[in-house]
Amino acid sequence: MTIPQATEPPSGLDDAEAARRLAADGPNILAREQQRGLPALVGDVLREPMFLLLLTCSAIYFVLGDLHEGLILLGCVALVLTITIVQTHRTERAVAALRDMTSPRALVVRGGVARRIAGAEVVRGDLALLHEGDRVPADGDLLEATSLAIDESLLSGESVPVDKRAGPEGRGADTQVFAGSLVVKGHGMARIRATGARSEIGKIGASLADLSGGTSRVQQEIGRLVRIFGVLGGLCCALVVLFYGLARGEWLSGLLAGITLAMSLLPEEFPLVLTVFLALGAWRMSQRNVLTRRIPALESLGAATALCVDKTGTLTVNRMTLIELRAGEQVWQAERDQPLPGLLRPLAEYAALASQREAIDPMDAACRRFCHERVGDDERLHPGWQLEREYPLTPALLAVAQAWRTPDGAVVAAKGAPEAIAALCRLDEAARAAMNAAVTAMTATGQRVLAVARADYDGEPRTSPADYAFTWLGLLGLHDPPRAEVPAALARCREAGLRVIMITGDAPGTAQAIAAKVGLSGQRIATGRELDELDDAALIARLHGVEVCARVLPAQKLRIVRALQAAGETVAMTGDGVNDAPALKAAQIGVAMGGRGTDVAREAAALVLTRDDFTDLVAAVAEGRRIFANLRKALGFIVAVHVPIAGLALVPLLFGLPMVFHPVHVVFLELIIDPSCSVVFEAEPAEPDAMRRPPRPADAPLLDRRMLLASLAQGAAVFAVCLAVLYLGQVRLGLSLPAAQGMMFATLVLANLGLIFTHRAQTSSWLASLRNPNRALRWVMVGTLVVLAAALTIPGVRALFHFEPPPRASMFAWALVGPLCVLLVEAVRRLRATQTVILGGAKQ
Repeated sequence: MTIPQATEPPSGLDDAEAARRLAADGPNILAREQQRGLPALVGDVLREPMFLLLLTCSAIYFVLGDLHEGLILLGCVALVLTITIVQTHRTERAVAALRDMTSPRALVVRGGVARRIAGAEVVRGDLALLHEGDRVPADGDLLEATSLAIDESLLSGESVPVDKRAGPEGRGADTQVFAGSLVVKGHGMARIRATGARSEIGKIGASLADLSGGTSRVQQEIGRLVRIFGVLGGLCCALVVLFYGLARGEWLSGLLAGITLAMSLLPEEFPLVLTVFLALGAWRMSQRNVLTRRIPALESLGAATALCVDKTGTLTVNRMTLIELRAGEQVWQAERDQPLPGLLRPLAEYAALASQREAIDPMDAACRRFCHERVGDDERLHPGWQLEREYPLTPALLAVAQAWRTPDGAVVAAKGAPEAIAALCRLDEAARAAMNAAVTAMTATGQRVLAVARADYDGEPRTSPADYAFTWLGLLGLHDPPRAEVPAALARCREAGLRVIMITGDAPGTAQAIAAKVGLSGQRIATGRELDELDDAALIARLHGVEVCARVLPAQKLRIVRALQAAGETVAMTGDGVNDAPALKAAQIGVAMGGRGTDVAREAAALVLTRDDFTDLVAAVAEGRRIFANLRKALGFIVAVHVPIAGLALVPLLFGLPMVFHPVHVVFLELIIDPSCSVVFEAEPAEPDAMRRPPRPADAPLLDRRMLLASLAQGAAVFAVCLAVLYLGQVRLGLSLPAAQGMMFATLVLANLGLIFTHRAQTSSWLASLRNPNRALRWVMVGTLVVLAAALTIPGVRALFHFEPPPRASMFAWALVGPLCVLLVEAVRRLRATQTVILGGAKQ
């Protein structure tokens, strides 16, 4: 946008010079944690318990003199290591991309045009425009400052904002701004003199905040499960080693058997799955115009029960337009396409004078645009006028004013809520009644109504707008039409059990009219004045069933959030201003507006909507439900698949039988389990009815009792079938142990593939899940079957697995028993679930 100022505007750097300085000085970033290189990644992975156990097994084989087996195991370790590093690197790249996308933005002048750029691209000599709520991108000298106050507590520790003024460059701290400080009032323009490490904050070694935040409830739950299984695996390993050593005198063989058992019990996939799911889920959401600043917030999305949203720009298109002006008996309406009557021209002119020249607020922009189009441009109307003072909106006075020094004197223009302007003009009862009737008529059509007044003054500007003798000019009617897609999105929320509450500063009539257009109920509307009169308990009761809150100040949003949370709601709150930050931080899911939002709002929020579009927030909720549902599927699969592996490693030891599982077998199974749980389930599409179910409870465990028992039952069934195949292969068919092991192993591998399908289709049929495309699943299936066929049929590969060739006919017949067993268990579970539903309905 071109900078609209009365004087000749500075043009700033051109793109070529900015690029040259960026290359010379480097990006405007502070010290941050460097992305780990390959050696660091390898070191971290090798410190994982599973890899330590694998390396220990390999060392034991070398000590026993089995060089061939040791080398094979090392090769397997290298393969698993490669897969893990690729997955870890992919996750880190996703997180790094999110960090870059959520980094602060800066508004700078380049070639006479103001544009938003990444904070990292700011260079020396840039002209940075500063507005309330912005973070200062780099150190600079103020060229312009209007009522500018900056919070520099990050540098100085002083909590009181510092008043700033324009002055000669480098003449004092009050004429300078510093990177990382926060604009709390007014606006200005600064010429950047130091970026990145050369800034004051860079010199003291400040670093960027961690993107991921603290440990979440789900992370704590995963950690607890890993610790439980880890302790269990360690105890079992010690018992097996003692049993072998004391009973048989085979300490090394006992250590090998114990490590194999520990590997089968250790669910090292749990933390990997959580990390991959949340990081890649955040990356997927970024493709849907939703940036994730705090990844653990994704866990709360699926549990959201209340969405508190702004009207302007979220439910509406954020394109304010003046469509009606009223002054006395004269009325102008845009739909009639008539010339502007003479008496209404001062109304439009002073509405523009009460608006900021570099309009950020959509109502300011609408007033200035209307005046320019219908009355005349600023330079022709007000040559030589200088802005002397600004009076911002306050909770006590819902109006803004600007004092101007003119060649003939001084005037002040004010605009704001009609009742506030009426108070400034000291209207009598008759005038107030006429005003209220006009306001009611205008708001009934969904207009946002503002009043405008003017005053003359002598000498210096007054301390407060109330100190001027204002004259009433008239009313403005602004219209911001609803987004066409919002009614359908709201219907989707209602179907999903999500309560949507529209919070707006508009008058009740305007709010009700917009609510009716988008499908919200305005019958039990609550107002900001009511909020102030109610205590916390009464507020909770008052908000029950309310879908519209009108005339709400940003500071009152925090009380609304607290009240909803006290009523048991999981709240997502949208906001864009400095005063919205407390509510955004208090809500379980704070959502900042990326387009019109301030930096402080984005920093307080967990999510950022890059398009300020409500439908993107609804899509984010759906994505949150998909992530949590697939995470539960993956964890249930991990539990189910570890039961037969642990059982087959433990039972031979208990009964004094030869080992049926070697470390290489466990490694091969891990090659199926790892990509299945961290890739296949992560890529699983959302179930068709995901947004037709009520939100899950916020404290719902990842693995509840029912799901844990179902997974254990599935795993136990697979374990029993594998034992039966091993027994029948040796006893009934008279096969050698290595041949029977091959049949048993094929049964187990195919049963594990069956478990993938079972957990994919937790709420639907197998056939329905097969119709959902999942490219990762196809690759896992094909790769597993190819390697399994090679292990059973190719002599060299078969030797690696200690197998002998069983009869092919019987091998494939028995191998199918595993998947059929899983199908049977799943059919029984679904039958019982159906009976429960039928019986429950009959009782009702």
